[in-house]
Amino acid sequence: MSKVKIRPVRLSDAKRLSEIYAPYVKETAITFEIEAPDAKEFERRIKKTVKSYPYLVAENDDGVVVGYAYASAFHERAAFSISAEISVYTDGAFRHQGLGRRLLTELERQMKAAGIQNSNSAIAVPVNDIPDEYLDCNSWQFHEHMGYKEAGRFHCVAKKFGRYYDLLWMEKWLCERDESQK
Repeated sequence: MSKVKIRPVRLSDAKRLSEIYAPYVKETAITFEIEAPDAKEFERRIKKTVKSYPYLVAENDDGVVVGYAYASAFHERAAFSISAEISVYTDGAFRHQGLGRRLLTELERQMKAAGIQNSNSAIAVPVNDIPDEYLDCNSWQFHEHMGYKEAGRFHCVAKKFGRYYDLLWMEKWLCERDESQK
């Protein structure tokens, strides 16, 4: 992974991002989307996101995008502007090679530089933490490894592939909190 280059997303990346994301939608419960968005939809999402938040891709030596990460609004109300929700996806052939860590580290750096203080992630987890063929605990463990802490859990909040899944919210403060502000 040392030769992977991380750069800002381009609209021309939309098709490749849809290719990376599609297996997550079609074959896993990692995302609760049921239909994989096409390149046009990815273009729309990219345009919306980059207006306010960082959106990064990782390219291999051949210039092929092999992963991406982005921040988005945690909530639409103005008071939530210090917080963002993050997402990280990698091509299946590049899982468990440090690519997600590199993408998230750079994303957090850019978020912090933009004044975002609290990074949040909504993570699908198996009910009773018992993995099945559609969902393991890797995403949850990855976020823990990256310093995220559990903030809350919604039980049986989604149903995909005929089974229920929980949603775990995890958060990480990107800067020191001013405790006098409580």
